[in-house]
Amino acid sequence: MAFYRPDPKLLALGPEFYDPVEPARFPQCIARFLNRRWAERVGLELGDDAWARHFCRFEPLPDNLPEPLALRYHGHQFRVYNPEIGDGRGFTVAQLRDERDRLLDLGTKGSGQTPYSRTADGRLTLKGGVREVLATEMLEALGVNTSKSFALFETGEALERGDEPSPTRSAVLTRLSHGHIRIGTFQRLAYFGQADNIKKLIRYCLENLYAEQPSADDAQNALRLFDLVSSATARLAGSYLAAGFVHGVLNSDNISITGESFDYGPWRFTPDWDPDFTAAYFDHYGLYAFGRQPEAIQWDLAQLAGCLSLVAQAAPLSDLLAGWSGQFERALVDAMLRRLGVPAGDKDREVAAALINALATRAQPIDRVFFDWRGGLDPGIEAYPREEFRKLAALLGRTVAEEEGTVPSRSHDYWSDPAPCSMHIEEVEAIWSAIAERDDWEPIKRKVNEIRRMGEAMEQHATAA
Repeated sequence: MAFYRPDPKLLALGPEFYDPVEPARFPQCIARFLNRRWAERVGLELGDDAWARHFCRFEPLPDNLPEPLALRYHGHQFRVYNPEIGDGRGFTVAQLRDERDRLLDLGTKGSGQTPYSRTADGRLTLKGGVREVLATEMLEALGVNTSKSFALFETGEALERGDEPSPTRSAVLTRLSHGHIRIGTFQRLAYFGQADNIKKLIRYCLENLYAEQPSADDAQNALRLFDLVSSATARLAGSYLAAGFVHGVLNSDNISITGESFDYGPWRFTPDWDPDFTAAYFDHYGLYAFGRQPEAIQWDLAQLAGCLSLVAQAAPLSDLLAGWSGQFERALVDAMLRRLGVPAGDKDREVAAALINALATRAQPIDRVFFDWRGGLDPGIEAYPREEFRKLAALLGRTVAEEEGTVPSRSHDYWSDPAPCSMHIEEVEAIWSAIAERDDWEPIKRKVNEIRRMGEAMEQHATAA
């Protein structure tokens, strides 16, 4: 059991980085999802009333931020620069340490209007909150570095929305994240030419998010941070593809400095290895399609390089940026083999390439392939006759004739299930329909349990390894 360790480091940045705000006053606070396992990891032992007080009415946690802070940032949205954004329906309510001594933020979504709400109401639909719970749970189970849905409360308001039947139910979400500093945070400072604040933010990120001691050389600090962010975002891009996940909106204000995935709107998991698969109905040109996500993340990283050029030389930043593709390729190989459940070897790249070629045939859904081939076991020519799968089998060199109980990555009883746990749009909509039509929360509870069981099965081997 971890101990609660408040650590409100944001205050050290100063008022030029945030605006104190007041949370909305909601007519109801009905708990719909409480992440008790992560509450334990950050030392928060809360009764039901305390959950509502701190994560629906937003009373400050002890010895933490005295009031909510809406963070300031800009960003490119679908490659168009927008200087009028910031935390428009959320804020940071607390910072605390987890069991690994990482500094984490508790931030909100749908908690009311801020100076950056513009004409919006600052609210979140209940459907949006439910979808974020499902996304974060599934991604965490698949090993993607993601924010965690910490608490979801239904708030008793009727919201009007143009993209779903209205009026619709309202909610407020609290997420647990490894920082809410974004590439867009640096973009805002660069937009106003605030080089000194960029230096301050670099030091904050190195010390508090990467646990590194900044040097006295600001230019060196900038290069070090860019190198760390490059590696982290390369791993993020690789993990998205291995998970078959499409974020949907990889704008620069949605890319965390820690490389942690967060802020889920029109996300989807693609059933097949389809590079053109898109999640957002408004992504008319496929800018953030499944296969273009690495390109999108690298483009956002280039915007960070431009910001850091105010305190460091452009040439070394460009050199680091040029190395991102190689970092991504290595990260993709690692992510594919990790999900497949095979140990590293001298043919890693060949195995990963063969696996991707096999997935690209779309002979079976992504989840099914990883499930059937878990541990590098060939299910057999009858189940997978395509030449691409036979090449993969030859590289792996193992068959289902081997005793599966001796393969560590298949030791959990999950791998004996008739089908893999997946999260495609039809099931998401069915879960929501049960809530919307019958106020039936059992399907989402069952799904979260199924996802966590799959996560345990995948983590069991990873921990042993």
